[in-house]
Amino acid sequence: MATLQPTADRFGDYFVNPKHVGVLAEANAIGAVGALGYGDAIKLMLRIDPASERIEAARFQSYGCSALIAAAAAVTDMIIGQSVAAVEDISSADIAEFLGGLPAERMYCAVLSYEAIQRALAAYRGEREAATEPTLCKCFGVSEAVAERAIRSHQLTDPHQVTQHTKAGGGCCGCYKDIETVLARVNAAMVSAGALRAVQAYRPGSVPPSATERKPRGDSPPPLGARGAVPSHITMAPRPAPVAAAMPRIKLPPAESRDRGTPEQYAQIEQAVQSVRPTLQRDGGDCELVDVDGTAIYLKLSGNCVDCQLASVTLSGIQAQLVDKLQRPMRVVPVS
Repeated sequence: MATLQPTADRFGDYFVNPKHVGVLAEANAIGAVGALGYGDAIKLMLRIDPASERIEAARFQSYGCSALIAAAAAVTDMIIGQSVAAVEDISSADIAEFLGGLPAERMYCAVLSYEAIQRALAAYRGEREAATEPTLCKCFGVSEAVAERAIRSHQLTDPHQVTQHTKAGGGCCGCYKDIETVLARVNAAMVSAGALRAVQAYRPGSVPPSATERKPRGDSPPPLGARGAVPSHITMAPRPAPVAAAMPRIKLPPAESRDRGTPEQYAQIEQAVQSVRPTLQRDGGDCELVDVDGTAIYLKLSGNCVDCQLASVTLSGIQAQLVDKLQRPMRVVPVS
């Protein structure tokens, strides 16, 4: 496939003066990936000639950092004029190389751009997205499939590389062991296929978790009589038990002043809420729709979700999923 040659300053060019920005009204292939709730999102719109199966035009909209904007803009230049078959062969590694390289912590921008291409081509072929892909990271909505493709494309052999390329594990770190499991499984398959040497394959437990998992917790005071010990006439107060960060509870506005929208809109929101409940129930939690007021969705958390230290993360994840399903800005508000 004939492509433009990468240059060292191309990253800056695409960020400062991004090409092909905006809506493509005549698009017949659209791929959207990410979500505003996760901090990064790309919508790629293509016009493909059905006769020649060549991409005649491409536009994009993105929300995120400078690297994400540059990667999305670069993708449009890489694919305009190319055949669908040629574009299918573009990898996230190709996108990063085209830009002249990306910082390690911004490699996920190339991965998101690649996923946007694949979703647009799948939409063109009339393929439906999988109803539910196993989620690897709830904080950033990263599926196991996305992580696996990144591992294969970039020859990843370290959990922290997976975080850099997908953002999985970059939040609460609760999915670290799951990342290890996926990485070890994919690396083993790569070794069997001859794509990776056995000595390079990841072994669970061989790399320590991130710094947030290993931050100092504080040491117990030295025993009395030891050098530097607390004098015997001073009584040490017991260390208080950690208190879970409770989510603020907000009272609903009066029923007569709430804007619930049309019955169809309310039913759509109710259906979207029902679709996210199984994820919470797997962790012993749950939620129920209390009411709707304009763009505010009032939810009541229950089970393990009540006063959980990660309740704010859970609500952000629910909000991101609902925005994706409803395709309009909504705000999730917890109520008691």
